Amino acid sequence: MTEDELQTFLERAIPARERFGLIVEECQDQDVRLRFSLPEGERWSMPALLALAEVSLRAAAGGIATTTHLNVTVIRPALEADVLALARVIRRDLGTIHAETWLFSHAVVEPMLHATASLSASS
Repeated sequence: MTEDELQTFLERAIPARERFGLIVEECQDQDVRLRFSLPEGERWSMPALLALAEVSLRAAAGGIATTTHLNVTVIRPALEADVLALARVIRRDLGTIHAETWLFSHAVVEPMLHATASLSASS
């Protein structure tokens, strides 16, 4: 799937309130890099960051998957800046996909959140 194809798919599949100006920056075999923009005058909340993590995990899995288990480690608070998500599939096993994502504030230097998940592949 190309960046444009994934962008189009996610825009259709993700509710507008969870997109946060989503831009697919890079899409390789099972790795994705997404950028999310903070709405003017707002701060990142934990529910918003969890939505970003879940969207990035689903994107790495190809978009058609449902999160069944999610582990999140918050490393540091989010800055009032764009959030970069680097997500990848770790393993595919029958109908289950195991993936991880790292969220960064503004630049890929120090992560602020790490999440691992199991997703159920849908057809």
